[in-house]
Amino acid sequence: MRAQAYLTLLILLLASCSEKENKPEDPLKAYTSSYEIIQGEIWDQTCISCHVSGSSFARQSDLILTADVSYAQLINRPPKNTAALEDGLMLVGDKGLESLYESFLWEKINAPDQEHFYADHPGYGSQMPLGGDPLTNGQIEFIRQWISAGAPQEGDVIDREVLKDTSWFERVAFQPLPLPEQGYQFHITPFEVRPNSERELFKYQPLNNTEPLYISGFEITMKSGSHHFILYNFPETFAPSLLPNENLIRDVYDASGNYVFTTLYHMQFHQFVAGTQVPKVRYNYPEGVALKVPANSGFDMNSHYANRTDETMEGEVYANIYTTSASEVTHIAQILNLNNDNFYLPAGKVTTIQKTYTFDKDRHIFQLWSHAHEHNTSFKVFISGGERHGELVYFSNDWEHPPILQLDPPLGLKAGEGLMLEATYNNWEDRDLAFGLRSTDEMMILFGAYYE
Repeated sequence: MRAQAYLTLLILLLASCSEKENKPEDPLKAYTSSYEIIQGEIWDQTCISCHVSGSSFARQSDLILTADVSYAQLINRPPKNTAALEDGLMLVGDKGLESLYESFLWEKINAPDQEHFYADHPGYGSQMPLGGDPLTNGQIEFIRQWISAGAPQEGDVIDREVLKDTSWFERVAFQPLPLPEQGYQFHITPFEVRPNSERELFKYQPLNNTEPLYISGFEITMKSGSHHFILYNFPETFAPSLLPNENLIRDVYDASGNYVFTTLYHMQFHQFVAGTQVPKVRYNYPEGVALKVPANSGFDMNSHYANRTDETMEGEVYANIYTTSASEVTHIAQILNLNNDNFYLPAGKVTTIQKTYTFDKDRHIFQLWSHAHEHNTSFKVFISGGERHGELVYFSNDWEHPPILQLDPPLGLKAGEGLMLEATYNNWEDRDLAFGLRSTDEMMILFGAYYE
C-alpha cells in the first residue's frame, strides 16, 4: 500500500511538472516598459524592414524606427510630409490626448479611420504599413493609449492585455441594416454628391411615439465617402409648428455653395443624440442606462459627404436606434449641453476663452462632442476639481469634424467637481466676433451624455 501511495504521489508530481513545462511563456515578460513593447512587437516586427538607416523609405520619410534611435526619431519631431507639416502635425507629441489628434504617426497607422485619411488628407500619402496588412486592432489601440498617456519612453503605462486582440480592421461592404426587433430605423435614401464637392443635408423623421421611449443603443452604416452622420432631436419645449417638414431633404448649401438659411435656422436648436465618423458602428449605452425620448418626438438626420473624385458619388445612410422597456432602466441618460454664449473675440487677434461648469450632483459622463465655427482652432475640456483636476479629457482641432468621444468606463465626477472648457479662436477678420447663431458668428458648446 505504501509503495502504491508513493507511486501515486510521483505520478501527480510528474504531471504537475509537465503542466508547468507546457504552460506557454508570456511573450511580453521580458519587456520593462510600454515603449519597449511597441519597439519589439510592432516596429521590429512590421516597420524596420523599410524604416532602417540607409533605406530609400527612411530617406523619403526621414524616419528610422530601429531600437537605437526610434524614440528620438518620433517624439516632438515635425514630419517631412509637406501637407502634414502645414497642418501643424508632429510625428508624436508628448502632451497626451491633445497630441493624439496632432500626430502624423497616428494618422498613418489608424486603419479604421482610413476613409477619412484618404478623403480629408490626399497629401498625406499612404497609410502604413505600406503594401501589407494593417496593424492589429490591439496594436493600434496600444499605440493610441500610449500617445494619450504622454508617449513616455519609460514605464509600464498600458495594460498589456490590449495586445491580445489580434483581429484586423476589415472594410465592411455597405449593406442595409435589418429592421430592429425593438426600436426604430432611419434611412437617408441614395443622393448624389457632385465631383470635387461636398454635400451636407438634413432629413427630419417623426417617431410617432405616443409614449416615451428609452434608447439603449444605436447602429449606423454609411456608404463610402461620408464625413459623419448625426441624429439630433429638438427640445421638448420646441413648438411643433416650427419643426422641419417631414422626410424632406434640406441641404446646408445651395448649388452655388451659399448657406441655405432656412436649414441653418433649425440647426441652432439641435440636441445631439448619436453619431459616428466611421462607416459602420454599433454602440450600446452602459448597462442599465437609457436615453428617455418624450412622446411625439422626432429625429433630424444629418449626413455630410465629401467627394474628392472626378465622378459623381452616391451617399446613403441607415441608422437604427434600439429601445428597451422602462423596467430595464436604472439610470436615465441626460443630454449634456454646456453653452458659453458670453465671449468676445477682437478683430485680428488669437483669443483663448475659458469657462468652468461645476455640477451640483455626481455625474457619469459617457459621451462628449464639441461645437464651434470656423475661427476655432482648438477646443479642450479639462476636469475641474477633485484628484484629477486639470486632466485633459477631450480635445479637438477640427471645428468641422470634431471627434465624438465615447467614454468607457464613463468619466465619474463628484458633486462640486465639473468641466473647464478652453477654446482658442483665430479671428483673422477686420471685425470683432461674439457668440451668435449665424455661421459668420462663433460658438463654444460642449455636447454629451451622462447619468446621475
